[in-house]
Amino acid sequence: MAKAAWGGKIIAESDATVIVEGNQYFPPEAVKKENLKPSNHTTICPWKGTAHYYHVEVNGMRNDNAAWYYPEPKPAAAEIKNRIAFWKGVRVDV
Repeated sequence: MAKAAWGGKIIAESDATVIVEGNQYFPPEAVKKENLKPSNHTTICPWKGTAHYYHVEVNGMRNDNAAWYYPEPKPAAAEIKNRIAFWKGVRVDV
């Protein structure tokens, strides 16, 4: 089971993650949405498409753009559509 934690709190937990480039992509329903705040930040991956970001918030602390997802991935990355991955200090353990 994969778990993502930040600020001393588990923010995602699932045994149905998809691993791409070493990142665990969690199904949307496995992520505690109360800890995600919309961000306008995007980046472009040549083979996955445009990534959109969330800020992660726990107990009044904010980690800017620490979660990302692909709402419309390119065909090669279709398996991660809308799945959420983490970085920037968010600890992901399997």
